[in-house]
Amino acid sequence: MTFDDHVRAALDELPPELARALQNVAVVAEDEHPEDPDLFGLYHGVPLPERGDMSGQLPDKISIYRIPLEESFPDPRELREEIRITVLHELAHYFGLDEDRIAELGYD
Repeated sequence: MTFDDHVRAALDELPPELARALQNVAVVAEDEHPEDPDLFGLYHGVPLPERGDMSGQLPDKISIYRIPLEESFPDPRELREEIRITVLHELAHYFGLDEDRIAELGYD
């Protein structure tokens, strides 16, 4: 299974009500963040609770970074789980959760 497949699987496994709530957001796999190569993922955008009319706006973006994840989790099962956690962590930012709340939920 490729890295992109793992990211896609994490999205496919979202509960249907959560998946339906995703609007105007793209989840992409990238090699690494240019300024912070240790970063696993990053949400770029305006959290859902803070949005106004988004018509005509480019989609928000969630980047999942392949190199730091693969280097930190060489075991395929651990890598798949950490990709899932990273996707959920960044989606939590999309839904407006802060780092403290994400940690409480176990997705830090």
